[in-house]
Amino acid sequence: MIPRVSKLLAICNILLAMKNLNDTPKVAKRRQREKRTISQMVAIYCAGNHTSDNRTETAHCGEALCPECKAIDDYAVLRTDRCRRMENKVSCEKCGNHCYRPEEQEKIRAIMRYAGPRMLTKHPVAAVRHLMGK
Repeated sequence: MIPRVSKLLAICNILLAMKNLNDTPKVAKRRQREKRTISQMVAIYCAGNHTSDNRTETAHCGEALCPECKAIDDYAVLRTDRCRRMENKVSCEKCGNHCYRPEEQEKIRAIMRYAGPRMLTKHPVAAVRHLMGK
């Protein structure tokens, strides 16, 4: 990686961490849970749609991903980190402030359509919490 780019990424991460320091403990916990849930959904989608030979990357939740799904996972985690409405979070679909780019929205919708029903068997507690919005 180019040194300037890595420096810029480090600065962005520091600024992002400082922003999240303003979270209450309850909001910080919810933000972490949201990141883990979306990452688990991406991992389920990847496991069901891509060969295991291609899954060389690691998701935010710790599961194996292909490079394409890793990029989606990183983007989703970043968007969750930057969500301004986490303290009174509604589903992204109902939110007035759309964080995802339109092409990324379509990818995430496809992932959620595929992984949502499968979350009940793979991660039942996370699935129920996600459905309840808690």
